[in-house]
Amino acid sequence: MGSIEIKRVTLNDIEALQKIGRRTFQETFSAVNTEENMTQYLKEGFSQEKLTAEVSNPHSEFYFAMWSNTVIGYLKLNFGSSQTELKDAQALEIERIYVLQEFHGQKVGQSLYEKAMETATQAGVDYVWLGVWEENHRAIRFYTRNGFVEFDKHIFRLGEDEQTDIMMKLQLK
Repeated sequence: MGSIEIKRVTLNDIEALQKIGRRTFQETFSAVNTEENMTQYLKEGFSQEKLTAEVSNPHSEFYFAMWSNTVIGYLKLNFGSSQTELKDAQALEIERIYVLQEFHGQKVGQSLYEKAMETATQAGVDYVWLGVWEENHRAIRFYTRNGFVEFDKHIFRLGEDEQTDIMMKLQLK
């Protein structure tokens, strides 16, 4: 595989963000969730209005992983009040790292993760945290390999289904 380029998402990229967001979420979770819950979440969670608001938010950042000018994954980071839970000014949340299945095992997720860590270092935060579904064993292994430890749990709603996310943290300072 050639080199992976990490590119900041802008308002001009909403359609591409919607496409990669829906596709990677569906690839990752459709086999273990009902069609109704997936349809509802994909429609609401990746609507153009919601993504436009998120990309416009000065306390959130999106990045694409690009290979040969094709979007193959993406990253969403949240600072301060944009964080989904803790809202700690001294923390950075990795809300999403998703990669197309055909590119799993090719260091795309690691490249996005490294961009998150570079951003955290530049921002001077004390720690990075995230939530990962307790059934997403691949992601849990990935974050554990990168030094994250479990510190709490929270509920994530997927349509009508309440699912448990493991909250994980990496202390930087």
